[in-house]
Amino acid sequence: MTLIHVFPGQGSHRPGIGRDLFPKFPHLVRQADSVLGHSVTQLCLSASAEELSDTRNTQTAMYVVDALSYLDAVRETGEVPDVVAGHSLGEYAALFAAGTFDFLTGLEIVVRRGELMSRAPEGSLAAVMGVGHDRVREVLAEELPEVDVANLNAPEQTVVSGPRPAVAKLKEVFGGEAKAVVSLPVGGAFHSRYMARAAEEFGKFLTQYRLASPRLEVISNVTARPYGTDDPAELLTRQITSPVRWVETVEHLLQRPEPEFREIGPGQVLTGLVSQIRTRHRSLSHTA
Repeated sequence: MTLIHVFPGQGSHRPGIGRDLFPKFPHLVRQADSVLGHSVTQLCLSASAEELSDTRNTQTAMYVVDALSYLDAVRETGEVPDVVAGHSLGEYAALFAAGTFDFLTGLEIVVRRGELMSRAPEGSLAAVMGVGHDRVREVLAEELPEVDVANLNAPEQTVVSGPRPAVAKLKEVFGGEAKAVVSLPVGGAFHSRYMARAAEEFGKFLTQYRLASPRLEVISNVTARPYGTDDPAELLTRQITSPVRWVETVEHLLQRPEPEFREIGPGQVLTGLVSQIRTRHRSLSHTA
């Protein structure tokens, strides 16, 4: 069996996350509070949905809860994963699990990431459902060239990113072709060209850290392949403007012996995506 831990990112946040975890790790919660300058417990348990959806808050909350969820899972089961992967912000929890940085260093980096991304030009994301990735790219190229593909989440689920007025036209552009076009509760055009300035500043910020090569195998959102021995900072910088290649990531991991995926963190979003990708993978294997 190959044990694979996957960590969710923005989109899995909701008021109340971490409720059962914070009492188990009081020392780490206090350390997080000292970095943030406010209570992470109050942020997760008492903030409104609108406050928690501010990317500066979402990213720090999700990192803390994902990281504590990993520590709790290992402590409860005694099992360390063979491979880890995270969706967007979740990749930071995966790298924490792999020893690339300690808990507080990861939090410092995530805080800066959230600050820089929040300053980017206003934009939004939407999920196009029921249409293949290639067709989504074709339609965007023809009808909405200012919109980028942000997340390749499932065989027929593509998240796109761009200026709000352009993203608002998606339902009209896809018409009856898409099963649904769903706006996502985020405040920026993440994983798109509009994050270039944020990525540039983030890359400069990371030069002050010496990030270790992962001790566990970590699959990169940018390449859908394992991190190598090079400094992880390059891939983390590129991740801000690059699409999250989740379908390719899961397909790569499905090649491992008896892969068992466990979602570590709030919600079951990634579990559902993995199920869709696995079903398509089996179908293609049977027809090959």
